[in-house]
Amino acid sequence: MLTTLAIEGYRSIRSLRVGLGPVTVVTGPNGSGKSNLYRGLRVLAATGRDGAIAALAREGGLDSTLWAGPEVIGRAVREGLAAAQGTVRSGPVALRLGFASDGFGYALDLGLPIPSRSMFCRDPEIKVEAVWHGPVLRPSGLLAERKGSQVRLREASGWQSADRRLRPWESMLDEIDSPDLRGVRTMLRGWRFYDHIRTDAESPVRAPAVGTRTPVLSADGNDLAAALQTIRELGDADQLAAAIDRAFPGSRLEIGDVAGRMQMRLRQSNLLRSLGAEELSDGTLRYLVWVAALLSARPAELIVLNEPETSLHPDLLGPLVGQLERGGATLVELDKPHGETVVVDQGLLTEPAWSWPKR
Repeated sequence: MLTTLAIEGYRSIRSLRVGLGPVTVVTGPNGSGKSNLYRGLRVLAATGRDGAIAALAREGGLDSTLWAGPEVIGRAVREGLAAAQGTVRSGPVALRLGFASDGFGYALDLGLPIPSRSMFCRDPEIKVEAVWHGPVLRPSGLLAERKGSQVRLREASGWQSADRRLRPWESMLDEIDSPDLRGVRTMLRGWRFYDHIRTDAESPVRAPAVGTRTPVLSADGNDLAAALQTIRELGDADQLAAAIDRAFPGSRLEIGDVAGRMQMRLRQSNLLRSLGAEELSDGTLRYLVWVAALLSARPAELIVLNEPETSLHPDLLGPLVGQLERGGATLVELDKPHGETVVVDQGLLTEPAWSWPKR
């Protein structure tokens, strides 16, 4: 299970450490930085798939994602007695992303590239990477370390240098083969994000689709019927039925085959016929999507639902919260005083322990 997320130097996030539970609910007013926390998490996840540098490029590059405020926010600024001012930088320009879990921890440090004539001269460089065992990076738990182009791995016989040197845009998770690095890469690739679920009339969620065993709901929900049927056959069918009954008392799912395509219908006790996906309300359909994601027949280390309450009637919020709280919920409230995203009521003594690898 993930226990800590750490981000430094990203958009409105100067330095943030977030403790995570089995279920973590992030709240806060508009503009407090919830989306930036989410985007930072997406960039971190991309490290295990198509690369953080490519993910940053899709967001406009390093220049448009770096923390724009001063390196240090002074006491006078915090008390409203002075405006923020630039100071002489004492540390390097850096965007740092990392996580810790019950198993592995990983941290990535991206910095400015060396000026050149290359058309890719705006790509950030990977300065440091580290993989460790345990909740906090310590020398005794360090398993793999990359500084500049060099990578070293902890073996049974001691530290060994990797066979090849890495280029500034190459991650050791992709280029170096070791059991520990494969473990982190697999973990990152297993993270799931649901943030583009459409429920309009043309939504793929409403259309019948070719169905095969689907232990993981797709990012856009186009295989919802197959995912729900897979939960019935390979997952927790009783939990699925209970989740639907809590939200729509007396109702049950029907999954049928229409000309070789799977179609979902909802049978409600007060109606003479079941309703197809194309007839369901936006809120009903979205609730079924969240249930399919949360009850996946293949559990994930991390599942992120972005604004799951959208389109849900207040009557559905209770069942959804109950579904989320099966493992206990952690509430993280964000605010943005002085332009910096912070966790409300979190201080030095209450924030999660964390240590960044040194350049």
